[in-house]
Amino acid sequence: MVKNDVFNGWLRILQPDAFSRMGRIRHVLFDFDGTISVLRQGWEEVMIPLMVEAICGSSPAHDEIEQEVREYVDRSSGVLTIRQMQWLSEAVNRHGLVKEACSAGEYKALYLQRLMVQVRERIDRLARGESDPKDNLIVGAEAFLQGLVQRGARLYLASGTDHADVVREADALGMLPFFEGRVYGALDNKEDHAKERVIQQILDDNGLAGEELLVIGDGPVEIREGVQRRALTLGAATDEVARQG
Repeated sequence: MVKNDVFNGWLRILQPDAFSRMGRIRHVLFDFDGTISVLRQGWEEVMIPLMVEAICGSSPAHDEIEQEVREYVDRSSGVLTIRQMQWLSEAVNRHGLVKEACSAGEYKALYLQRLMVQVRERIDRLARGESDPKDNLIVGAEAFLQGLVQRGARLYLASGTDHADVVREADALGMLPFFEGRVYGALDNKEDHAKERVIQQILDDNGLAGEELLVIGDGPVEIREGVQRRALTLGAATDEVARQG
């Protein structure tokens, strides 16, 4: 893939046939965290130290290990959390600095215990009226969703975050009505709602050709899986701190 066009410095077309395929979009799948919501902004700085700590144990942290972890977290953004923790368990065994690795489920529980402290605080501030939902959304996300619905598109939400948490956080931000129940989060430690399966299910259930589905996200996973299934894809290069890209 090579760059084809850049519009006003913000849109880059990587697939030369994208424009010719755009007119058939009827279904749109969104990633949640970093694409719509910033409630989990900072998750990487929770996951990375936890992974380094798990791999190194009582040994001093190695720069090489931290670099390996950062690179993995960057490229795995958007996958089910349990898959990330499976990688961690394998990395602990591979490096051999700790006598015995925990299970992926145990690492996931520890990660969520740390992460949810700040997420719950943000949700509580919303519930108390101390924070506006718009301050926890990527700028323009709500208007974009509204525009798609007005044009008759059917919207879906998919996330590597646990299903109950995705529903709770989308509800806190007032986003649930856009998706009319079509929300796919991780189910415990199962693979059922992995993004590749969700994309394929949408295509199969609706008898869609690839170009009738648009996949939008800020991570490599949903974009890669969409491209592999001939869907149109829109990668969002968002800054979660600034809430824009």
